[in-house]
Order: sequence, then C-alpha cells, then structure tokens
Amino acid sequence: MSEQVSINSSSLYGSASTAKGDVLVRAENIGKIFCRDFKKSLLYGVCDALHEFFPFPHAKESLPSSGIMLRPSEFWANREISFEVRRGECLGLIGRNGAGKTTLLRMLNGLIKPDSGFIEVRGRVGAIIALGAGFNPVLTGRENVYVNGSLLGLSKKEIDGKIDDIIDFAEIGEFIDSPVQSYSSGMQVRLGFAVATAMDPDVLILDEVLAVGDLSFRSKCLKRIGQISRNSAILFVSHELGHVTRICDRVLLLERGVPHFYGATDEGLSTYQKLVSSEVMESEAPELHPAIDYFRPLTQEGGGLTETGGALCIHFEISSREEIPVGSCNLFFMSHQRIIEGQADFSSRLSAIPKGHSRISMEIPMVDLAAGHYLVNVQIFAKGGREVVVHSFGSTRVHVIGPQRVWCGYRMPVERVDIVPYPDR
Repeated sequence: MSEQVSINSSSLYGSASTAKGDVLVRAENIGKIFCRDFKKSLLYGVCDALHEFFPFPHAKESLPSSGIMLRPSEFWANREISFEVRRGECLGLIGRNGAGKTTLLRMLNGLIKPDSGFIEVRGRVGAIIALGAGFNPVLTGRENVYVNGSLLGLSKKEIDGKIDDIIDFAEIGEFIDSPVQSYSSGMQVRLGFAVATAMDPDVLILDEVLAVGDLSFRSKCLKRIGQISRNSAILFVSHELGHVTRICDRVLLLERGVPHFYGATDEGLSTYQKLVSSEVMESEAPELHPAIDYFRPLTQEGGGLTETGGALCIHFEISSREEIPVGSCNLFFMSHQRIIEGQADFSSRLSAIPKGHSRISMEIPMVDLAAGHYLVNVQIFAKGGREVVVHSFGSTRVHVIGPQRVWCGYRMPVERVDIVPYPDR
C-alpha cells in the first residue's frame, strides 16, 4: 500500500460535534485498484498483507500521477477523485454503469480501503449501498434494527425510542417480527432506508435506494431526505436525474472511474446528457412501417427547453408511399436510463399518416414533468393491430426547468396535431 493512503476511520460510526456548514466528508486524490484475474488478485492480496509489515517495491507498470505501480491484470476502478461535502449539503454522484460510483461509496463508508489518497468522514454514518446490506437474513426485522442501531453507537434505550417511527416508515407492519430472508426486495429497501435515516446520521450515503421502491415510497424518501439534509451531509447516487436535480446542491460526474465534472447540478447534468444522449440516439435506429421511406425529428423551438407547467411543441417529418390508418399514438418522455417519466397520448388527434411528405406537429399545453433532461420516444401503431408504423427511441431531447417537484402527472394531454404537406422532394 502506498504511503499516501490515509483514511480517518475513528469517527465513521461515532458522534461528532460539528456545526452547520462544517466539512463532514473530505476526499483528496483517492483511488482504488482492482484485478481482473481472480487467482492473481488472491496472490496480490497476500503480497499486500505482507507489504504492510515488510515494505518492498510493488513492481511493473507505474502511473506518475499517483506514484503507484500497477501489476499485470490490475486497473484503476477510481482515480484522482477529490471533493468535500459540508453539513446541510447534498452531493450527487452520477455516471454510467461501471463508472465507479459504488466503489467510491464503499471507500467512503469504510467497507474497502483506498489505494491512494486521503478520506476523512466526521460523525455518525448511515448508509444503504446494496440491497439488504447490513441485515442478517436469519434475524427478524426488529432484531436487525437493534443490531444496526448498536453498530451506529446507539443504546437500547435510544433505539426503543425510534423503533415505532422505523416500523411506521417502512410500512411492513406485523412482518417486522419475521425473518428478513422472507422479505421482498421492496420491504428490505424500506426497512433499510427507515433504519439509516431514523438514526440521525451526520453523513447519509444512498446508492440507488429509490430504484426499487414504488411512487409512494419514493415520495416519502425524498421528503425524508429533504428533512435530513438540513443537518447532515448526504451523498446520493441515482440514475433518476429528476431526483438529482431536486435534492442535490452539486454533482460529481464520474467517467471510467475518473472525475469528468464537479460543480453545479444543472451544468453537471447537462454534461452528463451530452456524454450519453448521442450514443443512445445513434445506437437506436427507428423501426418503420414498410411503406415509410423516412422519419426525421426536427429541432424543437428553443432547443427543446421548456418549464414545468409550460407548453411544448414536438415536430417531425415523415414520408410515406401510401396512406396508413393509425390507432395507438404516444410520446414517452424517458430518462437516459429508459425509465418512462411521462406520456402524451395523441391517438384521438391523428387518424392516419398521409401519403407523401408531411410535417407533423403536436402541441402539449402543459408539461407535467419534474425539472430534468428527457429523451422523447415516438410510438405509432397501425389501426386495429400492433403493427408498427413508427417506433423511434430518443427522437428528440427536452430540457425541463422550473420548480422542483415530487409528484408529476404521468399522462399529459395533446391539444392539437397539425399535418402540413410538403411538396415532393
């Protein structure tokens, strides 16, 4: 292990006397090395253990920026990551799958040791990094609450005062006295979140905790996070960019384990959108009816920028060799992880795709979406069946700004659809 590695673990689960605004989490140039080869990783583990007592050169390939040498089959999962989070702040960790977000959280929570850099975490830490992590599947939910509370330094009397609130929030009722191994994934997440947030943590670490829950649970969690954030430092990982926009003061964007952006939430999400949207749209060729020659989305007014509750027009050009009667017609507003956040049905406004070249425009009078970035998926099916006329993922981009909201309408009305013929080209 390099001499520059340092982690302050003495306060990970203890109390800390810190004032509002104090830095509770600090990371300086931290990095983590993994090995692709299982047998070599075991050998390297033994060597590293011996190296703790008998220092000797690491050998093979060096990285000047860190001063650490990589051995065969090793790679950097995280590298040169620096940030700090103060009490009352929420830092969002964003990036594509495999970018190193969970590895970073595990180092911050003390589950694994960094190979370079310095980590300081002050105060009591509540963390949900993996589904069911920290729960003994044989013990009941109630017993696991007491075990987790004890690990966080709480006395039995303190846990007794919180147990009712935990059970009420988790909404598992009489199942609290059943073994955790009999819980569904949703029940485990609800109980884990309730425990982590009810213990008054100074630092709260959440990794995709809202991905499993239903809409009602997500709303409760976001409200609880907002309450906790007043007196805690929060690190929040999510692919739901609307949630990141709502609760995060700043974001850290990781790309292949390396910081790509660190700063304001809006700017960070825009940078992330540029990274992923072009790849998504290029990888998804539209599926068209045999009579359709082409389907082409048009640039939206204002670059697709609108605000929550405002109006939005979507335009596209289409060329067909025959008139095609249509049935189901929808616009789906999707996150970059293909999660549908809203839908606009224009089936009653469009009866057929006309023959020839046409421009079709749809006006949505009120965009009931949370602030964030969305891709628009156009789906049009032939009348009386499921035959595809147009199915185009990521046809265009929409950026919604405005007040941060939790509940948004799933279905949005389409006021009108205009079809303007173009002369043959």
